[in-house]
Amino acid sequence: MDKFVFRRPRPSSSSQTSQECEPPDERPVKKPKTEYDNYKTNRNIKKEPQNSLLDEEDDEASGGDGDSGLVADSYDGIPFEEPLAAIEAVDEVTDVSPKDEEGAQKEGQPFYRSSIYVDAFNIALDTVLEQEEHLFNEQEKAVFAAWRNLDYEAQYLYVRLFLRKEATWHRTQRLSYRSNIGDLQTAIGALRLERELPSFEDALTRPFRLYKDPDQLILGASFTFAQSFDSVETTVDEAVALLSLDELKTMAKQMKAIGKTKAELRAAIVHMGTRQPTLAESVLRRQSSAGSASGTSAPATPVPELRRESTSSSSRGEQLVEKIMAITGPCIRITPSAFKLFERVHLVFYRTSEWTEKSLTTIVLAKMSKRNFPEYIVSRTANIFEDRDQLLDFESALRDQFKVDQIMNFNGKEEGFREVIKMFHNVVDHWRESVQKEQLHRHGEVNEDLGGDYLRRFKPVHVYTRIVHYVAHCLGRLHEYAEEYALLKELLDQRLLHLARRGSWYQRKALLEERYMATATPDPAYSDETQQKKYWLRKALHTCEEALQDRDCHLIYHYDLQKRILKLEKRLRIPRRLQHDFGHARLLTPEEHYVEGTQIKKDDGILMLLPRMNSTGQPDGGVSSGSSTKTIWVDELESFDGTIAECSVEEMCLNDYRKRGWKGYHSEGGIVRTLFAYLFYDILFLFLPNVFQTPYQACPLDLHTDSFYASRASEINRRLVDIANGEAPRIVQKVYDAHFERRTCVVGLQWDFPLEDVVELARCFHGDALALVCKVLAQEYRLRGGGLPDLLLWRTTPQPEVLFSEVKSANDRLSDTQRMWIHVLAGAGVRVAVCHAVAKHVRVR
Repeated sequence: MDKFVFRRPRPSSSSQTSQECEPPDERPVKKPKTEYDNYKTNRNIKKEPQNSLLDEEDDEASGGDGDSGLVADSYDGIPFEEPLAAIEAVDEVTDVSPKDEEGAQKEGQPFYRSSIYVDAFNIALDTVLEQEEHLFNEQEKAVFAAWRNLDYEAQYLYVRLFLRKEATWHRTQRLSYRSNIGDLQTAIGALRLERELPSFEDALTRPFRLYKDPDQLILGASFTFAQSFDSVETTVDEAVALLSLDELKTMAKQMKAIGKTKAELRAAIVHMGTRQPTLAESVLRRQSSAGSASGTSAPATPVPELRRESTSSSSRGEQLVEKIMAITGPCIRITPSAFKLFERVHLVFYRTSEWTEKSLTTIVLAKMSKRNFPEYIVSRTANIFEDRDQLLDFESALRDQFKVDQIMNFNGKEEGFREVIKMFHNVVDHWRESVQKEQLHRHGEVNEDLGGDYLRRFKPVHVYTRIVHYVAHCLGRLHEYAEEYALLKELLDQRLLHLARRGSWYQRKALLEERYMATATPDPAYSDETQQKKYWLRKALHTCEEALQDRDCHLIYHYDLQKRILKLEKRLRIPRRLQHDFGHARLLTPEEHYVEGTQIKKDDGILMLLPRMNSTGQPDGGVSSGSSTKTIWVDELESFDGTIAECSVEEMCLNDYRKRGWKGYHSEGGIVRTLFAYLFYDILFLFLPNVFQTPYQACPLDLHTDSFYASRASEINRRLVDIANGEAPRIVQKVYDAHFERRTCVVGLQWDFPLEDVVELARCFHGDALALVCKVLAQEYRLRGGGLPDLLLWRTTPQPEVLFSEVKSANDRLSDTQRMWIHVLAGAGVRVAVCHAVAKHVRVR
């Protein structure tokens, strides 16, 4: 293991702006190297990445069935995306050539240039090839060798195009990198140069069949890094996408296409340019041509139009592409096969387990931003992927998962659900085989070498199981309950993958048995309808009992399961003496607070029936309550001189608490996670094998698993004793002094909270109570990271105390996760309240 261990060097100071160039005499921050490595590089790179390695896997904190944010845009306050337009003009080239006293380059001395774009790209490639070269075949290695032989300007142009949208054409006349590329056409020519590849027969494995275009995985006898319009077949849609809005309007006017927005104009031009003309249109065109020849109607300026010799839609499409090419001039794009290959390299390097359109490129962009990651020992595991087939399978699974996420987030309709089910049918056999194989090797040599079950997330079967989870949801939305029930049984039969979801699977299975399976099953157990219903009610009761006995069914699901058991026992008329009694497991109840305020509602439709405020400020009649996902209230503290300030319901209640002498934040647990990060900073980044795979992590890989607490039990328990003894303010101050200037990226830690407030909160917390909260987070950070009450309040007089308050408006109710946190906090002696927002008045706007 030691040969894979290397220490991440300290990043450069974050005080320098992203627009400044790195000074030539500044010591470069180099790529971390292994102890046995003799490889040397002269590349300079700013170690200021923005992204972290770990994805927040499968957030179950809300107690719901699905993820709350499948493709995250931020990571605990650390933004993922850096707008490309904002950094497009950054001149990051560093001139490290020898110069004389006047700054002129010395004669006979070589000129070296370095770019943070190219350096970031090459560091990923070099690191992967040093340790995991076995994941690539001979042809792919030949591509990497050709990449190294490219000059700087060609590499720079390729990386900048790589950071843009996949397989998109770019006008060469609009590629403006003058400060970095002296001869753009030479760089383009180097990328377009066709290069021979060694002959190699690559066996077609299962992942190849899941790609929309399998040829993108096969390089062939030769390849190019980039393509031009005249070298490949271009679709009409791709060509039209190159036109600007003004160019689209001009072409639409010529083609008599109708549209207002850019998307409408594109669609109309594609339709008019590819459809076959009708007979009437052909006659009118001939008449128009005859009239033009006789001089009756001649246009003032010649308008280029499509040739009319051919009426086939394919020929008309080719003519339209030619016309667009005449407008745009030469265009270039990255070859898809090479693009996919380098994406695979970044997938291996960054150890990401979620795929987005920018999941690889955003981390390259992050090197230009001011993000500093903690110092820790990187222990890179070279055998996470056993072979190339497993890597291709994993990559294919991630792409499928991304497609499913897009459908679930943006196309939650019947056609979207059926598309997900269709994708599932393509992989279901492979998923079942993989689950069986994983169960057979659970205690085998492979998992022992990997050093933890948390690394199973890098196996394709883990990704496919997540897809199957959403397939079950789609089947339920389509009312195909029998198929959904069978799939839930398969998910519950395996005990290795996505264990945190088992509670939701039990809940859904019991619901299906209680309500739908009596009529949905194709082979009823009883011919009598009443007996059939009782049969499935008994099965639902058995499912709930089994769930309560399952050690992997989390405690947050027990409350709902217990309620269902009591309801089913009443429906089955089970004798009282045989019914379950959950009095010993009854959750503690919170305090009840009520805050009155003025609610603001929109004046549309049914809301016309709501009372309006009269001239004296009093309501004209009774106030009716309606359900709303997000309510708007009057902010009385900010409303003055006749102006009405608006705020959320949480802010309205927070203002009321402040009037009573409380301090606090509406952070929904954000300040608690910040306090946890302060108190456990050194333990979070304690060296353990395999948990830090890259230098760009904001937390260890196992933080969201059960192994985090078990593998650090001694250090965590010692820290909990210190917290219970009142050492929390000192620890917070120590971490702040050491890391605030660099604003180190740490999971959960938000530097925006003032130090004075965090320290004062730590003092107001009773030591034993704070230690218990931290212990719960250390044991189950993923499941307990959410669900904390909306408001965290504290005060120092008359005595130091802390109050958690969960704000609820009309028709809101507590989730299972919120109930569990209320139980934990109340059991630790912390005051917990449910604050009910009451609309005393309603303003309609």
